[in-house]
Amino acid sequence: MNSHQPLRVEEVPEIMVKPRAGEKVLRVALAGQPNVGKSTVFNMLTGLSQHVGNWPGKTVEKKSGRCRYGNYLMHIVDLPGTYSLTANSIEERIARDYIVKERPDVVVAIVNAATLERSLYLVAELLLLPSPVVLGLNMMDVAEQQGYRIDVQILQAKLGIPVVPMVASKNQGVKELLEAVIGLAEGIVPYNPRQPEIKEAHKPILEKLRELMNGLIPEPYPLDWVAIKLLEGDSEVTELVKGWVDKDKWGEISALLKGHEDAILDIAGGRYEWIRKLVKAAVEEPRMGPVSLTERLDRVATHPFWGLVVMALVLGAIFWLTYTIGSPIQSWLEESVIASLANLASSWLSFLGAPAWLNGLVVDGIIGGIGTVLSFFPILTVFFAVFGLLEDVGYLARAAYVMDRFMHWMGLHGKSFLPLFLGFGCNVPAVLGSRIIEEKRARLLTIFLTPFIPCSARMAVLVFLTPVFFGERAFLVSWGLILLNLAILALVGKAMNSLLFKGERLPFIMELPLYHYPNFRTIGLEVWHRVASFLRKAGTVILAVSVVVWALSYWPTGSIEGSFLAKLGVILEPLGRLAGLDSRMVVALLTSFVAKENAVATLGVLYGAGEEALASVLGKAVPPKAGFAFLVMEMLFIPCVATVSAMRQELGSWRWTFLVIGFYLALSFAAGILVYHVFPF
Repeated sequence: MNSHQPLRVEEVPEIMVKPRAGEKVLRVALAGQPNVGKSTVFNMLTGLSQHVGNWPGKTVEKKSGRCRYGNYLMHIVDLPGTYSLTANSIEERIARDYIVKERPDVVVAIVNAATLERSLYLVAELLLLPSPVVLGLNMMDVAEQQGYRIDVQILQAKLGIPVVPMVASKNQGVKELLEAVIGLAEGIVPYNPRQPEIKEAHKPILEKLRELMNGLIPEPYPLDWVAIKLLEGDSEVTELVKGWVDKDKWGEISALLKGHEDAILDIAGGRYEWIRKLVKAAVEEPRMGPVSLTERLDRVATHPFWGLVVMALVLGAIFWLTYTIGSPIQSWLEESVIASLANLASSWLSFLGAPAWLNGLVVDGIIGGIGTVLSFFPILTVFFAVFGLLEDVGYLARAAYVMDRFMHWMGLHGKSFLPLFLGFGCNVPAVLGSRIIEEKRARLLTIFLTPFIPCSARMAVLVFLTPVFFGERAFLVSWGLILLNLAILALVGKAMNSLLFKGERLPFIMELPLYHYPNFRTIGLEVWHRVASFLRKAGTVILAVSVVVWALSYWPTGSIEGSFLAKLGVILEPLGRLAGLDSRMVVALLTSFVAKENAVATLGVLYGAGEEALASVLGKAVPPKAGFAFLVMEMLFIPCVATVSAMRQELGSWRWTFLVIGFYLALSFAAGILVYHVFPF
């Protein structure tokens, strides 16, 4: 093998490509704990060949990609970050099931050299599985800055597996890692893993379990691994073994396990002893010296008071950047690109003598829907770039830590605060931002609650309509409506946690990573894939719904006043009347599903006034009491189609998505009716 062969990444969309003539195919899995630089390694290897989706039947993100090196085509899967391979979380199950069932040719275990002692626990479990392991010793530069000196040769000799020192953020060691993978897969590199052993007290019990199950464990499960997992009390493996053996045999196994429930302590103890010996032999730890940069920064960033101040400044900066950079580009797209395209299409269709309905379909339905999708591009790009930067340098973990105690009241933890807060700008990135939450229940609840956050489009409706109904009191009413949304968010969150999850408090265990310089290649690739995923997946739904709503607002008469949508408003008018709304107000509410600001435009059409005259017309036609009910309903109404599309993408279920739509629809009408009859005006 040529040691000087350059690493070349094919930057084309991911497909399961066939190998070229003479190429050999390898399947490689990347495993590692969170915050060890695994994503950086993956991005360096795969570039733009990545494909991002979900694991079959799961909402956990699946990343796969490929790279060509020499005469090898490698299909690489980035397994979810996990601290161990027990059955305690969906990420742990996915990682171990893939390695056990799919049997990749090589598993690359990425560890943080600066926190080697903590990172090696996962390696201890990986060595029990059938696929050979290469250890990628990442962040060597950070370890050296912290005063650690690691003898790679000693570590490799003690582990009995290939060890490759790396600084993935600078592309150092990536080529050597690929050569180690190929060498291991081809049998060129020796592989004699020295696995951790269970402590002496339970060695006979482990041997007895092996004897009881010998010949009864089906492929692809390794006998030794199954025996260890039984002693650990792993619920998933326990259920599997029950199905593999007969009742008498299970009775023997069960009796043995019940008599040794403390075996898990000896298993974990054996692993920690194994890690301690490795570190003692191969790592020279730093002497006591000056306080590190991370410790100095964390005195402020994680302080109960100053940490909140820092977070407020950071979030303010996110808003400022998003709307200083993103909003002008968004406006330019809408006014110059989309509007010009719409005018050009309209002129062209008129020249061809196309019927009015076709003109409306193309201009308002299709181009309008495309415009909605594209208008999110600059906002999401800036949002994901800033979000990725904060995550890459290590700050997001601190922000979650600071907010954790506040979020626990609703059964959430600190990570939920960030996407919820960012919903004030736009609910779409807030929903997509929920991906930073690993725990499924917390992610689900966060997504469910996000539409309660009044986005900038709802704020725009509020700013326009509150002076119409309340004059000088508009400012107080606006603040009251925003606070009402937040109060309902807290109450619904608390109620859902109590009723659906029995008031269970989520454990929040997070390692605060060392601060380090960001890797802009990694951030750029993450931004590209996040935005492209939204435009590809959610964009199709947005376009389809835009066309459907246009059709409902056009046919059968060619105008919104006599359309199917208006007829639906008439059908719902009796319900609207309970909140003081006529059919026109109900129709305006319905059209806000496409975009919240549509409510104002629709009112202008239905009341026969432009936006400038609309204030005067509405002020005379709609009493303040009904106006307040309408605003309450608008603030709580179904989120816009873009948000619903993002929710469908993240929830991975139309059933849950329709449940969200039904909930907000029912809540908005109930709240409107309630305030109409309760609030004095």
